[in-house]
Amino acid sequence: MKLYLDTANVEQIKEINDILRLDGVTTNPKILSKESRDYREVIKEIIEILDDDQLLFMQVLASDHQGMIADAKKILSLRKKNMVPKIPATPEGLKAIKLLSNEGIDTLATAIYSAPQALMAAKNGARYVAPYVSRMDSFTDGVQEVIMLEQTLRNYNMQTEIVAASFRTQEQIRRLIYNGVDSLTLASDFCRKLYEHEGTVSATKEFAEAWRSRFNEDGLNI
Repeated sequence: MKLYLDTANVEQIKEINDILRLDGVTTNPKILSKESRDYREVIKEIIEILDDDQLLFMQVLASDHQGMIADAKKILSLRKKNMVPKIPATPEGLKAIKLLSNEGIDTLATAIYSAPQALMAAKNGARYVAPYVSRMDSFTDGVQEVIMLEQTLRNYNMQTEIVAASFRTQEQIRRLIYNGVDSLTLASDFCRKLYEHEGTVSATKEFAEAWRSRFNEDGLNI
């Protein structure tokens, strides 16, 4: 399973990237707009944090396919490799994905609300698709729809990867992990809950207290 951090907060990226083996960072216009600085400065700092093998996803803003293609190429110019344009899976977006795929350019089809919609993006050559799990719940069972999508892509031997996004509960994340989803992109608080547990904190405190009580030392003096 691949794990991406869904934020543009530089401090959060530094913190979690130091702890976990992240596969990259995903952003979108809304995420970038939450930062109090110029988005160009933010993107530049994120690129400096990531190593060459970590991906950075950035979304186009144009709504017509020609504008999307132009935006995608601007995004690609920001980094030598592993910069991936995100393109909404609208009819114009699907057209842009197809044309970019013809040029050998990887894209992520975003704002996916159904398995068939993701399948069409994959058929057009999208390297990644991002289903919005919680938002899909307004129309169907979002988690189950992503599980069906995973199986459908494998049935047709498509190499497109699912980047499941937009979660409301930790249980949604757990269900997708247990069902073998390709990858997740998580907000920082959801990501921390994957590795932080109050039981571990309590157990570690007990170990330290037992050691001090027995040996009157705070560390290993070997």
